[in-house]
Amino acid sequence: MVDTVQYATGKKKYAIARAWIEPGQGNIQINSRQLEDYFPRLSHQIQVQTPFEVTKTEGQFNVKATLTGGGISGQAGALRHAIAKALALHTASLRDPLKKQGLLTRDSRVKERKKYGQKGARAKFQYSKR
Repeated sequence: MVDTVQYATGKKKYAIARAWIEPGQGNIQINSRQLEDYFPRLSHQIQVQTPFEVTKTEGQFNVKATLTGGGISGQAGALRHAIAKALALHTASLRDPLKKQGLLTRDSRVKERKKYGQKGARAKFQYSKR
């Protein structure tokens, strides 16, 4: 595409990620912090970098992202979704490998709500016969 900067949003559970990618050295900045500072756990860092590994574009794009809502794992998943969508919009040929890995599909699973008259979403109050 002609645009050098590409924008996309990603969601997982209650987390929302807004990501801007542009050609660069591979810097990932999240809420004005580096990737390693924002996600100290290595598994979350790997999850965020998955779209670049699938498309073999490690170190070719700079990412600037803002994350809101949810927890750490949900935010990592939302950022992965946003980066994958932005890469697919930036270069049309990258869409097919991302789609095959399932990175463009929004994970719609959310926590089931608690029901009235019950202890939780599915758990009932303990029943005592006597």
